[in-house]
Amino acid sequence: MLGDLSGVSKLYLVTGHTDMRLSINGLMSVIRDTYQMDPYADALYLFCGRRSDRLKALYHDKTGFVLLYMRLDSGRFQWPRNASEVRPLTRQEYRWLMEGLSIDQPKALRPSKKADF
Repeated sequence: MLGDLSGVSKLYLVTGHTDMRLSINGLMSVIRDTYQMDPYADALYLFCGRRSDRLKALYHDKTGFVLLYMRLDSGRFQWPRNASEVRPLTRQEYRWLMEGLSIDQPKALRPSKKADF
């Protein structure tokens, strides 16, 4: 699922640190109560803890919630640690993140808006 996002219309990254002990209900409440977003929307929400070597992804697939957990064997995710906010991601930024790159690439590397979806 973290590689194939064909069923997801929007991607969101929650910047800053997230308590990785949270499960589905806890992450739902972060989305709903902290950011006033709909956890049932057709969107994948990404969360990362302090160590930056693990992430959780929450997605509602019309029948229930899917919680994915990924731990890197080596290295760290280049996770934005600025103030805690929800940041929309393009599919290219998502690929960069999964490849261990920063999502804040120079403008010359950014695809045009037409190529995102």
